Amino acid sequence: MNLTSPSQVKAWCIENGFHPNKTLGQNFLIDRNILDAMVDAAGVQAGQRILEVGPGLGVLTEALLERGARVTAIEKDGRLAARLAEALGSPDALRVMEADALELDLDTLLAEEFDACVSNLPYSVGTRILLDFALHARAPRRFMVLVQTEVAERFAAPPGVEARGQAGVWLQLDYDVTLVRAVKASCFWPRPEVGSTIVRLDRHPCALSADERRWFFELTRYAFMHRRKQLGALLRKAPEPLGRPDEALAALFATAGLDPQARAEQLGNVQWQSLACAFAAAGAR
Repeated sequence: MNLTSPSQVKAWCIENGFHPNKTLGQNFLIDRNILDAMVDAAGVQAGQRILEVGPGLGVLTEALLERGARVTAIEKDGRLAARLAEALGSPDALRVMEADALELDLDTLLAEEFDACVSNLPYSVGTRILLDFALHARAPRRFMVLVQTEVAERFAAPPGVEARGQAGVWLQLDYDVTLVRAVKASCFWPRPEVGSTIVRLDRHPCALSADERRWFFELTRYAFMHRRKQLGALLRKAPEPLGRPDEALAALFATAGLDPQARAEQLGNVQWQSLACAFAAAGAR
């Protein structure tokens, strides 16, 4: 079956009584140009170990195998997982795992040291999956994912824009985030209601210690829960270990070189890291 042929994909689904599950985000990529662009941008080379989440009918899996990659594909839908290897000729370079990516033991899985994760992520849980995998200590150094455009813009959002949020700040701590290419809804079947974007994440060094990272995540998590409030006023009333009296907070903001009247979305990642370092140096209240 030509997995980029809408007619053939639809015919297979009808013949096998398969109805794409909207809840699972089953929108299959059917555009060869987008498929090639995604694999090209990922820089996949022969012999690399590639992790794929949500392979569906296997269009991306097939393209990765054609490049000579060794692919571990994680598929939650048992019907698709059962057919995937056989449909692609049962290649030795393919391992299919029937599992929910949100319930996997990532310590064990990522210990295999994948070179990259290349995936058309399900819309419904794509952000959660990406954060779980990308923020793990053994995460691949590169991610190439296809997500809905609104989500992609959040991942890449710079300081001072409405789209700036927790997910983007967290990803930008460890990765350079690049919006590679917009993808029209017509490139999928069934056709989703929104457009998508190919996003590339490339790991960069992070100088924070384990303790400073912990403060970074605690501070940004709480701040973006109350993103409209000024940080100084917000942290004054925050629960322990974040909360501090006015004098202590003023000293922490001065050490970090920040204005306590700033709001969460106005801070860049360097500024968040400075604040985390100040809190770590001051210790728990």
